Amino acid sequence: MPVAIITGASKGLGRALGAALAERGWDLVLDARTADVLQETAKELSAYGSRVEALAGDVTDAGHRAALVAAARRLGGVDLLVNNASALGAEPLVRLDELPLEGLRRALEVNVVAALGLVQEALPLLRASGAGAVIGVSSDAAAEAYETWGGYGASKAALDHLSAVLAEEEPGLRVWAVDPGDMATDLYAAAVPDDDDPRPEPAGVVPAFLRLIDERPASGRYGAPSLLERR
Repeated sequence: MPVAIITGASKGLGRALGAALAERGWDLVLDARTADVLQETAKELSAYGSRVEALAGDVTDAGHRAALVAAARRLGGVDLLVNNASALGAEPLVRLDELPLEGLRRALEVNVVAALGLVQEALPLLRASGAGAVIGVSSDAAAEAYETWGGYGASKAALDHLSAVLAEEEPGLRVWAVDPGDMATDLYAAAVPDDDDPRPEPAGVVPAFLRLIDERPASGRYGAPSLLERR
């Protein structure tokens, strides 16, 4: 069975994608910081019959990243790595003149440095897969300038660029940066708590990710809404 590592997988998009893959028979290694929520998610996803390893921890910890890859190795390897864990830099978001530099460092550490660290750790197994793929969950804020989204957007733009370079350096892999579009997630609620406009549930954009996995288009940056429109 194919094996996926998904970070930030206890809820939101990570959990929804994990459920879709488990339903398809994928084995999973799931990461999140909140142990009890992660364990509950793992229990629910294992009901599909897949093997699910849940490791609570912080992706900025090199030891935790190594443990995630070791767990995947025990399951048979790594066919898909999804860097979904994210930090905003400030909650709620603030203008750049108020952005705490420690918050920006945290966003860069989680969204960029840890993501690359996990890629580096998993790369031998991804190469050995024969159909290895890396997904970096991006944001519209990585490509467009929105007030208060500067720190988060800068970190996601950096992740996009790393993904593009990785694709050049690893032509045997598929490397996709994916903007999922607006979603009703805890991350968005923390970013803009006063915005109560309705937004799609994360499960609604999962088919876009599954399309990438199934069709394996060229490495590059994709928007989930456009992938859904072309179905």
